[in-house]
Amino acid sequence: MSWISDPNFTEDQPFGPQTLPYGVVDGGVAVRVGDRALLLKSLALGKCSEYVQEDSLDPLLKAGRPIWSVLRAKLKEIVQSSSAPKGAELVGIETAKLPFTVGDYVDFYSSRHHAENVGRMFRPDGDALTPNWTHLPIGYHGRAGTVYVSGTEIVRPNGQKRGSDGPKFGPSERLDIEAEVGFVCGGPQAAKVSTSRAAEHVFGVTLVNDWSARDIQAWEYQPLGPFLAKSFATSIGAWITPLEAFSVARVPTPPLPNKLHDYLTCDQPWGLDITITVELNDTIVARPPFREMSWSFVQQLAHMTVNGATVRPGDLFASGTVSGPEKDERGSFLELSWGGKEPFKLDDGSTRSFLEDGDTVKLTATAPGEGGSVVGLAEVVGTVRSA
Repeated sequence: MSWISDPNFTEDQPFGPQTLPYGVVDGGVAVRVGDRALLLKSLALGKCSEYVQEDSLDPLLKAGRPIWSVLRAKLKEIVQSSSAPKGAELVGIETAKLPFTVGDYVDFYSSRHHAENVGRMFRPDGDALTPNWTHLPIGYHGRAGTVYVSGTEIVRPNGQKRGSDGPKFGPSERLDIEAEVGFVCGGPQAAKVSTSRAAEHVFGVTLVNDWSARDIQAWEYQPLGPFLAKSFATSIGAWITPLEAFSVARVPTPPLPNKLHDYLTCDQPWGLDITITVELNDTIVARPPFREMSWSFVQQLAHMTVNGATVRPGDLFASGTVSGPEKDERGSFLELSWGGKEPFKLDDGSTRSFLEDGDTVKLTATAPGEGGSVVGLAEVVGTVRSA
């Protein structure tokens, strides 16, 4: 029996001792234990103590894989002990904030189901996939300064949109979500990271909602890709689940139809069996399966750095919209409503194609853990308000 008395701190709950995600609350760096947070700065953590004294995960991200492994093992021992260690302090999780300084932000486009759905909508007379899609992980550089922690209100963006007599300007009328999985980087700065070394540069995993203004995107994105339609807001969870927690959840990625260049080949399976739940105003509208993603995070990181670009502690990259083969597995409202042509119904009887002011979106996710346990990813919540 653990000294931590919390009904949600059990192995059959997402934030039991098998998960132990890191975050930052008013008292400093902490790990989540059920619905409480265990502060770390006063615990006897040996050589790891120096990395958890600030009100940020930044020093821990820089420390690297050996320290991450030692600290996780020590914390698992502490939380599963029958008596509280000296200096232990449990606090609420309500004050959780953005836990690290976001460096570069890259967003990928790695779900074949999502890419094909979008291709069928936008290129009905052409190929669903562009010729390069099965050869490399497509992505773009986003804006780190507008990465927000869960709970931050999302202001409807303004921008140019296509009109019948030239472009018009105003608030987006087709505001959308993208349910994604994000990867928080750490360890030494490096370039040309191989797929076999990529995990050494990934500290942990978080849910991501990459909010998207589809009408602004449709007018601006050719020929250089996403800009204002994406840069206004990206939401992430307040707690970062260590990569080591997903050891049981690792699965092969779906096969691609062509041979890959050597730098993208993998000697281990690095797909992750994560299931996301998308709720809109308390109605579950989709359950996207991350195991369907064609490109793994190690391939994404290898591609991102193969040209000599570096990965640094605090860098964040996201998977791109997660969608599965079924309609109720689509991770964007663009797909769920098929471009607005097929509005979907909520439990209160209302329908949606895209987001209205006052709507609240909530993402949650779980993965299988050791011994039949459940590994959780912290929720990502955002409510839309008018511009």
